[in-house]
Amino acid sequence: MQQSGDAPEQTGVANMKYRIAMWATAGFMIAVWWTIVAVIVDPTVITSNTVVWTLARLTCPLMLAGSYFHFGVRLPWVLLSNAAAFGMIGLSVETLRQRLSHAN
Repeated sequence: MQQSGDAPEQTGVANMKYRIAMWATAGFMIAVWWTIVAVIVDPTVITSNTVVWTLARLTCPLMLAGSYFHFGVRLPWVLLSNAAAFGMIGLSVETLRQRLSHAN
């Protein structure tokens, strides 16, 4: 929503920051969801199902690194790193989106 006196570029930047924050929030919520699933379901069930395990590793990049390098990570770091990873993905997507919309 544009306020009186704001330049269109400023509202565009504010909208972009909001969308990047939403990407980071989505990453945080995905990590929370996987945490809940891991508490409810036996971890061997998750790791034995290749589709679920692949989905978990793709949506939680730190889980992918942890399983590859064989190290454990505490929950707060998983939540923070997933939010940061999705925020960086959001930054990339929104930058490309902005550049493509200016090209048209």
